[in-house]
Amino acid sequence: MGGSTPTPIVKQAMEEAEEHFVDMEELLEKSGDHIASLVGAEAAYVTAGCYAAMVLSTAACMTGNDQAKMDQLPDTTGMKDEVIIQAKQRYGFDRAYTIPGSKLVMAGDENGCTAEQLEAAIGPQTAAVIHFISPDPDVTVVSLEDTVRIAHAHNVLVIADAASQIFPIDYFQDTATSADLVCFGGKYVHGPHSAGFVAGKKDLIQAVAAHGFIGPRPLGRGMKIDRQEIIGLTVALDQWFTMDHEERFDEYRKKFAVIERAIEGAPGVEETKEATTPRYWGVELHVVVNAAEAARSARELIEALDAGDPCIKVGGEGEDTVVVRVDNLEEGDEHTIAQRLRALLAG
Repeated sequence: MGGSTPTPIVKQAMEEAEEHFVDMEELLEKSGDHIASLVGAEAAYVTAGCYAAMVLSTAACMTGNDQAKMDQLPDTTGMKDEVIIQAKQRYGFDRAYTIPGSKLVMAGDENGCTAEQLEAAIGPQTAAVIHFISPDPDVTVVSLEDTVRIAHAHNVLVIADAASQIFPIDYFQDTATSADLVCFGGKYVHGPHSAGFVAGKKDLIQAVAAHGFIGPRPLGRGMKIDRQEIIGLTVALDQWFTMDHEERFDEYRKKFAVIERAIEGAPGVEETKEATTPRYWGVELHVVVNAAEAARSARELIEALDAGDPCIKVGGEGEDTVVVRVDNLEEGDEHTIAQRLRALLAG
């Protein structure tokens, strides 16, 4: 839906960055140093989104800092080129791990994976093990901690996709140092949609940077990122680490209150309630609807909001609940949502 809404401070920083030319290699190095200091990692590197971070991380695990191997990709002859992923952790973006010429190898099956199955999948061609970090841990797959333990016992590296795992702050920092390379998206901290970063071991980040868009024959040339985005992401992360997140939640609650007041007493509204979530936005508004008494069911409300002008995207939970998130609303959008919901509930 367009990613994120950068804050005014981020937008101003990006506009200022556009006014000046800069040595991009130095900017990437300095921004990476600063981001690494925030998340507590040895090093970091800004990328063109989390997907690019995953691609470059895979390449780095296959080649290390061997320039001859770097120049050879995507031809993987003579190098370790298999990356293992637990079959139940397959997801829409895992293709990223094959872009440098590597091959995905499955451990376990669609029902889960045991530590023994993961270990058995590791072989002489294994360059890395992949782990998808979710705020809702799946007990049927091997945990990240055990994945790292098993992989490291075989001298194999681990890449973690932690795209949106950015809150609470101590969890963000723990996650950033939980594997050899950990990939994040920038849109979640209200940075530029097309920016992300990878944090990890210093020697591996050096290899990631060498595969980036600067260099004589860079694998990641098509994953270019401009100076405005690098600055925007860096400033957004600064804000994320220094803001009062309870105050952030209070701002969300003020928007919830606008919607709740508007639909109070509307036909079929059984209750409105704040719900906590392990996702980075933390809290959301649930509107519980009795379809027998309301002009529209929860599903019909969601579809009607989507079909209107302006289009309003909300979520759903079960058969009777409309879920409203407000973390990316522009000022005043909550009033538009409130009015539309009121009108739709009234028929």
